Amino acid sequence: MKRSQLKNSFLLLLTAAIWGSAFVAQSVGMDYVKPFTFNGIRSAIGALFLIPCIFFFQNRTNSSEVSPADKLNQSSKTLASSPIDRKTLFFGGLCCGIVLAAASSLQQIGISYTSVGKAGFLTAIYIVLVPILSLFLKKRCSPLVWLSVALAVGGLYLLSVPDGFGSIGKGDLLLIAGSFLFAVHILVIDYFSPRCNGVALSCIQFFVCGVLSAVGMLFTETPDISNIQAAWLPLLYAGLLSCGVGYTLQIVGQKGINPVIASLIMSLESVISALAGWVILGQVLSPKEILGCVLMFVAIIITQIPIGNKKTD
Repeated sequence: MKRSQLKNSFLLLLTAAIWGSAFVAQSVGMDYVKPFTFNGIRSAIGALFLIPCIFFFQNRTNSSEVSPADKLNQSSKTLASSPIDRKTLFFGGLCCGIVLAAASSLQQIGISYTSVGKAGFLTAIYIVLVPILSLFLKKRCSPLVWLSVALAVGGLYLLSVPDGFGSIGKGDLLLIAGSFLFAVHILVIDYFSPRCNGVALSCIQFFVCGVLSAVGMLFTETPDISNIQAAWLPLLYAGLLSCGVGYTLQIVGQKGINPVIASLIMSLESVISALAGWVILGQVLSPKEILGCVLMFVAIIITQIPIGNKKTD
């Protein structure tokens, strides 16, 4: 495996770790504020956090010495070196922001109607949807990757829904729709991330997502300042880490990696969330849940086998 691909895989793994813990923040935040309010505020926090980051990385890139860390995001050499680059950047940010706003809103609403375990499983079925949608874009996957997808889905089910799935409710349908849009989001990023400044692209997508969520908030919700203040910690965590850091790492990490493999690595957020609960909170994992973790780790290891790591267009 190329060193750059290994580095990007690590960034996606780090993304999964951040998102795994962010699920708790989203669930807690919903006790105080409505979905559009939560998404609008956290997106705004993420966008504002990334503005100084853009100039920081641009100044480092403009210096005489380019470090290995700068090479991580080679498209960040300039914020927009030409009108065509600027057009691609802003159009990409607009597309990413619209899809992310719709996906995250459906997820946030769905979480309030179902269990956290089912929400995690249904959200992560994008690992099945990404390879299916990729077929329409003439991006084929090797048999090993399809095997990894099957193992990951099985492991994810054992981990997230150890006591059985039960009936399909309103929240479940919303989460499935959100998962489809998250799959689209991964493919949109796969297209734009090699062509744009990753940090700037992430910043624009959050401004777009924040504005659209604010519109939904004004028309369907009645924001309360006291409730927003009560939810400051989950909002801050979701805004700075989940949005500002996590989604930016996703954009940078997806460069040069098959989107199917990227989705598999990021699905480890469920495993990391469960392991964190075990280590930090003392939550006990059942044999089924442990088996689920093992299956998902095996699935990720299989994707790193060179023959299954080729990206075909």
